[in-house]
Amino acid sequence: MIKAIIIDDEPLAREVVKEYLQSFPQVQVLQECNDGFEGLKAVQQHQPDILFLDVQMPKINGFEMLELVEELPAVIFTTAFEEHAIRAFEVNAVDYLLKPFSKDRFEKALQKWLASRAAATTAAPPQTSQLLETAAASIPTQSNRIVVKINGKIKIIPVQEVHYLEAADDYVKIITQEGAFLKNKTMAFFEQTLDPQQFARVHRSYILNVNQVTRIEPYEKENHLAILRTGAKVPVSKTGYPRLKTALGL
Repeated sequence: MIKAIIIDDEPLAREVVKEYLQSFPQVQVLQECNDGFEGLKAVQQHQPDILFLDVQMPKINGFEMLELVEELPAVIFTTAFEEHAIRAFEVNAVDYLLKPFSKDRFEKALQKWLASRAAATTAAPPQTSQLLETAAASIPTQSNRIVVKINGKIKIIPVQEVHYLEAADDYVKIITQEGAFLKNKTMAFFEQTLDPQQFARVHRSYILNVNQVTRIEPYEKENHLAILRTGAKVPVSKTGYPRLKTALGL
């Protein structure tokens, strides 16, 4: 039996997916979820084989929810996104259903996944991971906030509250007034998605919120230190210094 979860804030949309799934008796819907919070809990509890996932939902969107899932299942997106936005995701070969979608289109999407699954491929999860790397650049809300998971709970951090980001092995440490939070992303991901007028990659291991800078001091050869409002000192490399000056308008 194939385990599935439907996550969509529109009851009618969930009913459509369930109706279309009647043609696939091998697929069992374990739970329906109204938003990303419920969806994350359901994924953790049931460990499904596949998600039918809406993108635009209240609280956190579908991509943000997937970022918090430790072991990604296969995903078929059910979305009302404009076609031009969806084209940016096609290169990752993750299937999607543009609402309103027909039963024929639904069956083609699911049959494609079933065929890859029968061939014992693991294509879907890596492709989903690639999709998440491009999603933030296409969805404005994702460049305005960072979603993290702390002891099983979801926390949304507005980017203006971020003082700086620091590389920490396979994670990025997000420093705010409340403390430090870990996110399983790369520095390159944040450098690409954060507003370059507000954030600057000042060092291989640091991205700085320029609004937090009070002064810049020379430090060892051609390097510098950025002194923040909190008193924290962030190293600025030789190559990062011009970026910081540009962001500061100097």
